[in-house]
Amino acid sequence: MPEAVTTGTARTAVVTGASRGIGLAIAQRLVADGVRVCVTGRKPDALAEAVQVLGGPGHALGVAGNIGDAAHREEVVERALATFGSLDLLVNNTGINPVYGPLIDLDLDAARKITDVNVMAALAMVQLCHRAWMGEHGGAVVNVASTAGLKPSAGLAFYGASKAMLIHLTKGLAAELGPAVRVNAVAPAVVKTRFARALYEDREEAAAARYPLRRLGVPEDVGNAVAFLLSEEASWMTGHTVVLDGGATLGGGA
Repeated sequence: MPEAVTTGTARTAVVTGASRGIGLAIAQRLVADGVRVCVTGRKPDALAEAVQVLGGPGHALGVAGNIGDAAHREEVVERALATFGSLDLLVNNTGINPVYGPLIDLDLDAARKITDVNVMAALAMVQLCHRAWMGEHGGAVVNVASTAGLKPSAGLAFYGASKAMLIHLTKGLAAELGPAVRVNAVAPAVVKTRFARALYEDREEAAAARYPLRRLGVPEDVGNAVAFLLSEEASWMTGHTVVLDGGATLGGGA
């Protein structure tokens, strides 16, 4: 078992799906705020690069694997605690959407996989973190949802349904786990990442024109909001979903 890295009263966060994009931006902001991070991702090489971006082993630990796998989730929690000595914060960022098209044609096995990763794995991570540390010591959780979970999005209806379930799960967990643990969510609109590239590539200006703020999101927009929700500045917030959309949901946006 590795020796714990001790840095005074620094908090420790697990951020899933953090080898790039939104997850990496969240982890970067947390490290900038003095938080130690355990980041996950499927590809070991990409995850190792992310750890270096985050400042190396003194600040970050990478645990590669599939968040849908129970053994991987247990390893993440065990190694975060063994390395950093606490597990105060959790960001459920991993999300998949392997299908695009109408619900009537949806492959049900794909739907089950989306639910398993986007919803069940998030719940499982909260359960593990609560049992391992947060139940006794307290903590905060942020689930990364989507504006697709707030209203129908053409071609993305089941992905949106999974995010709607995650939003409702956030409320249920907040009601059950207070006062020791706060649980909130963020719901971004289109953010410029590889995951969302098909929604804006080669037509970014046209896509952004639908937003009152006239731009798409960037990963740092989400990272800043998540850092706030995990901080003591948000100590009287729980069960809420912060919409990050450049005003799109005010009417007719993405």
